[in-house]
Amino acid sequence: MTTLITGASTGIGTSFAEALAKRNHNLVLVARSEDKLHALGKRLSEAHGISAHVFAQDLSKPDSAEKVVQYCDEKHVQIDLLINNAGFGMMGEFATHDVSRLEQMVTLNVLTVMKLSRLFATKFVERKSGGIINVASTAAFQPVPNMAVYAATKAFVLSFSEAIAFELKEKGVRVMALCPGGTDTPFFDNANYERSKLMIPLEKPEDVVKTCIEGYERGETVVVSGAMNKLMVNSSRFVPRSIVTAIAGSIFKK
Repeated sequence: MTTLITGASTGIGTSFAEALAKRNHNLVLVARSEDKLHALGKRLSEAHGISAHVFAQDLSKPDSAEKVVQYCDEKHVQIDLLINNAGFGMMGEFATHDVSRLEQMVTLNVLTVMKLSRLFATKFVERKSGGIINVASTAAFQPVPNMAVYAATKAFVLSFSEAIAFELKEKGVRVMALCPGGTDTPFFDNANYERSKLMIPLEKPEDVVKTCIEGYERGETVVVSGAMNKLMVNSSRFVPRSIVTAIAGSIFKK
């Protein structure tokens, strides 16, 4: 069993690598930071006797998905599970953001996820086996002012994952969307947001991954990690979207 994990160098991606190495998965680790990937791969290989391939790649570039698949083909590595975890967010008013940075975020969070899913889905369908886990967010369930583009990209990931899960199920391929809430990773620091403003405690990435793997093994299509996050997502269905949007905007106001 070989799993490819994007964004593997930190946070949830690293926790996925650690959890799956313990389950004897061989790994293909993809992220920008080659040094971190090599250190992680070496540590997990020595600890669990698995193989860990490392491919340093900036996935915010439009042709990055093809390069990842080409790397796997050249190394003759057959991927059984794809985890599209790489992504980033930006806080602040939409009109103030740098357009090129917004484009990078949409490319990474949407285009690369879609292309990797498409390229590996073809291989999975041919073998009538395989799986895809796309990391979305609880932000996918409502508009989020001051984080508008990020939330919209995760809404795409959620909708996209649910749709292709339906299409691919009868072809032997499993697809799931993982929707974590606030998690103790570098995400908020990179997005320039004060963690103290969050309404609920941050989850540990290893707990998010544990919930994800359990849900995937049960065959679930959408997994929301954390009891409070599940409550918030479900309760938002019974509140007018204008109110939900206003609440989200007040939480993420700079």
